[in-house]
Amino acid sequence: MRTRLARRIALAGAAFTLALTPAPPAARAGAAAEHRTGTLADGADWVADIPPHWNGTLLLYSHGYGPLRAQDAPDPATGAALLAEGYALAGSSYDPHGSQWALGSAERDQFATLDAFTATVGRPRRTISVGQSMGGLVNARIADDTHGRIAGALGLCGLVAGGTDLNNYQLAGETALAALLAPADRIPLTDYPSTAAATAAANSLTAAAETAQRTPQGRARIALAAAYLNLPARSPDQDPPDADDPAGQETQQYQWLAAGQLRFIMTARYAVEQAAGGDSGTTEALNWRALLAGSPHYREVRALYRTAGLDLDADLATLSRAPAHRADPAAARWMRRTSTADGRLTVPLLDLHTTADPLAPAEQETAFATRVHGTGNGPLLRQAFVARRGHCAFTPHEILAGLHALVRRIDSGHWPATGAAALTADQPAGTTAFTDHRPGRLVTP
Repeated sequence: MRTRLARRIALAGAAFTLALTPAPPAARAGAAAEHRTGTLADGADWVADIPPHWNGTLLLYSHGYGPLRAQDAPDPATGAALLAEGYALAGSSYDPHGSQWALGSAERDQFATLDAFTATVGRPRRTISVGQSMGGLVNARIADDTHGRIAGALGLCGLVAGGTDLNNYQLAGETALAALLAPADRIPLTDYPSTAAATAAANSLTAAAETAQRTPQGRARIALAAAYLNLPARSPDQDPPDADDPAGQETQQYQWLAAGQLRFIMTARYAVEQAAGGDSGTTEALNWRALLAGSPHYREVRALYRTAGLDLDADLATLSRAPAHRADPAAARWMRRTSTADGRLTVPLLDLHTTADPLAPAEQETAFATRVHGTGNGPLLRQAFVARRGHCAFTPHEILAGLHALVRRIDSGHWPATGAAALTADQPAGTTAFTDHRPGRLVTP
């Protein structure tokens, strides 16, 4: 049993690779492309790859959270496919002297990369912004603030709800785990002095979850925390559980935690704190009951609490009595200024998202769409979904299908069909897994 579990955890851990490991420049995968590099005023590096038969369109790629290394494509295979279609690629590292949560410099450095490309290669006929994960948030901000320099934007598994919401719902989930599974341990959840301190706290919280998973009571409380974390009830190596199988749903949510979810998000919190000058997360005056009631996992949680013989109301009261985390006002202002996309789109944006993403939940698209429609810019936004588990787990063909739909929108001024059938038909049979999907509500304070 332990061997099978270890194998499942290892497979689940593979889903985090794209978030943790930057792809090498696309030119290394494309044989005949011309490769250019340079340095920007703040010390950021930029790279560009130009195919021999450039079609005049530049894809300006914003990379995700991780080492600050210049990248111009999500991965080598996708980079090669884009170059083969005639697209030029460019992207920056962001300011290498800052935090890996590089929202303070990323947008500036991406536009500076566009300037450098124009000066050294030539002016593109048009530029399309592309961004993945944290870079998907950069991409959504670029689509808000293009100064007429961007024709459209393609988002890939983007954190489009923004950094403030991300910090808040992750902190809520971590608080539930700490307060209900290890109250005596006083595990720190914010204001880390170092990455090592954040890692130690994450290891303690993960160990508490591993112990709790052995009992019905612990599994019920893990499901409650997973609801606040917006954690999908599908892990990488298993068939999806039935809608009426709360035990199966919780098991797959737990496997994300066992695979390193907490270590990733809690060490990333340290990087966000570095960038913002403090922690912007808050649980102050949080209505834990109302927050849970809005979760797609509410029925799962209630069922597991009944099975365990636990009083859900009592645990919610415990969370209400737990010491509240208060946001640092200056950090909160920095996050609102740099790490939120307000939805005031000025160009068409197509977002692609996998349906079971543990790091940037597909429900982020629901929150973002609400924001965009609230500004009156709903006609500029389209969202499409891929039936797959994992963060940014797209095939090159899925990215090409999304890009082709966006290009048709830019060329014609009207969106083509962007449902699963139309996007599937754009690529060879069996190369995509598009699905018509409507994510639930993002659970965030």
